Amino acid sequence: MFERLKAMLIKEFIQVFRDPRMRIVLFVLPALQTVIFGYAVNMDVKQIPTAIMDRDNSTESRELAAIMTSSGYFRITERIGSDREARRLLDRGDVRVVVDIEHGFAEKLRQGGSAPVQALLDGSDSNTAGIIMGYLARLATAYNSRLQSEYAARHLGGSLRAGQVQLITRAWFNDNLESPPFYVPAVITNILFVITMLLSSLAIVREKEIGTIEQVIVTPIRKREFILGKTLPFVLIGYIDVALISTVGALVFNVPVRGSLWLLFVATTLFLMSSLGIGLLISTISQTQQQAMMSAFFIIFPAMLLSGFAFPIENMPEPVQWLTLVNPLRYYMVVIRGIFLKGVGWAALWQQLLGLVLIGTALLALAIARFRKTIG
Repeated sequence: MFERLKAMLIKEFIQVFRDPRMRIVLFVLPALQTVIFGYAVNMDVKQIPTAIMDRDNSTESRELAAIMTSSGYFRITERIGSDREARRLLDRGDVRVVVDIEHGFAEKLRQGGSAPVQALLDGSDSNTAGIIMGYLARLATAYNSRLQSEYAARHLGGSLRAGQVQLITRAWFNDNLESPPFYVPAVITNILFVITMLLSSLAIVREKEIGTIEQVIVTPIRKREFILGKTLPFVLIGYIDVALISTVGALVFNVPVRGSLWLLFVATTLFLMSSLGIGLLISTISQTQQQAMMSAFFIIFPAMLLSGFAFPIENMPEPVQWLTLVNPLRYYMVVIRGIFLKGVGWAALWQQLLGLVLIGTALLALAIARFRKTIG
């Protein structure tokens, strides 16, 4: 058995690394993709292009604009004077929000009345628009508190002061609430899934296309040995990619592995069982490499979207949430984020690991059962 498996492994490694360009695809591109995606996939909303339509042109209105700029969230790029200009800027996407300060703003404040300020937002990106609305609401609350304090100091001598609630927040696991610590582990998951699944999906169908499957059929190698020989090289490639991408994440984005490296190794092994199982199953069903590639991409994108990579699974419709239970990316995404960000161990992740075991075992067993050492 070991001699047959050894010969199979040597054959697969020669076949994979025969083309120098394949080495770049397997080991250089994942590192570059991690850097690119780490910077590109960023949900932080800062320096928002903003237009100010100050119809009042008073000290108070200018002070409000200065508060917005000093917050770091807004960057005033335009000062306009008409609704037509506001529509033009929003239509062209030059600004994300237009703040309209009406005439009489300062006078209403001095009289103790309510001075409305209108914010026109670009709602084409609903997530960003919601975040901007939250920023504006917080700035309005802070400005109101400042006005009340100044009023009390002027008219009441500062002697009367109501009690205040001071909220002190602290974010665990990601102190500055930055995007890279959240997305870099997810990028590792997606790249690992795409590479190993694509490679394995071409593994058996390639033998059919080039005509070497007949040679395999007449050899004494068993189905389990054949599948094992096909998967082990990709497992080793997966380990190397995880180590490489994790190093890039730590050096470039300062996202260290806080948890156990041994647990990361075990979880990666279980996840590779699933990704390689899907790929091998596709390869046993397909008749050509083009057909296998199309089938793989048909699975890759839904699996990534339903993994919790960018959208919380809890926010999805209930039928879709049930569908994610058969998605191995869902479980590995939780595991790798838990290891990288939280440093948690077996006690917190055993359910996800169990899910990977069940899915991976079922897929590999199905792939082995589907492969037949017969022609036709």
